[in-house]
Amino acid sequence: MADPYSTLGVTKTASDAEIKSAYRKLAKELHPDKNKDNPKASERFSDVTKAYDLLSDKAKRAQFDRGEIDGDGNPSMPFGYRRGDPRGGSGGFSGFGNESADFGDIFEGLFGGRAGGGPFGGFGGRSAPPQKGANVAYRLAVSFIDAATQAPQRITLADGSTIDLKLPAGVETGTQMRLAGKGQPGPGGAGDGIVTITVKEHPFFARDGANIRLDLPVTLDEAIKGAKIKVPTVDGPVMLSIPAGSTSGKVMRLKGKGFSQKGGGRGDQLVRLMVDLPTDNAGLSALLGNWTDTRAVRAELGV
Repeated sequence: MADPYSTLGVTKTASDAEIKSAYRKLAKELHPDKNKDNPKASERFSDVTKAYDLLSDKAKRAQFDRGEIDGDGNPSMPFGYRRGDPRGGSGGFSGFGNESADFGDIFEGLFGGRAGGGPFGGFGGRSAPPQKGANVAYRLAVSFIDAATQAPQRITLADGSTIDLKLPAGVETGTQMRLAGKGQPGPGGAGDGIVTITVKEHPFFARDGANIRLDLPVTLDEAIKGAKIKVPTVDGPVMLSIPAGSTSGKVMRLKGKGFSQKGGGRGDQLVRLMVDLPTDNAGLSALLGNWTDTRAVRAELGV
């Protein structure tokens, strides 16, 4: 993979928040569900996810910045060698970070500590720690209502086993969850599972930050006289009192019926009343008779 900074479109000095923001923007734009006829978008989505996985891990980001690993998290070159020293003789070459080492130092790192004055003598010297296995990427589609209420989710792993996940507060499309030790096995232990979440759209609920918006149809007589009516929420139906004389566009608030928030608690559900007139309104017209509303209801619009 190319430079992860370039993949996300950020600079090497970008903060964690800037990296996360860039990833979320690209993840929404390139998500396979929105690009079913564009395989290149799916490939870019995978590259963007890998880039974020590396840069969101402070240790891996530091290794990449030092040139120790490439954009896929693999060692850049064998033995950490980066540039040669053209001087011959007893001169060293630059490798293992920015330190200078002669050939004896290299053999010591490969075959152990020196003994008897020779570069191959003895064993038990310093060696690089064994590398962990690769991470495994998973995608999890979550219903709007489950995301709002943090309902437990079951996911099937690559080895066929299943685990139950508790969704994080404030979950949204692009949110990632790390499953420690659920990646591929390796000499230094298993890698992690990285779950990228997609929140599905709902037929009549709409998200507005931590709040949920709903357009609620009401009849003319309910709006004029007032009424107690049943309203859907992500937690199930509740009763709502409509004040007499309500007009279309009036917004009513149901506290605590929105999305979970990272700081604790939940947002609200904002219910916008929409007066729904019948198509066959002959009876209504007869009831009104010659009455007309003479108010200048559009005066504020300048018309």
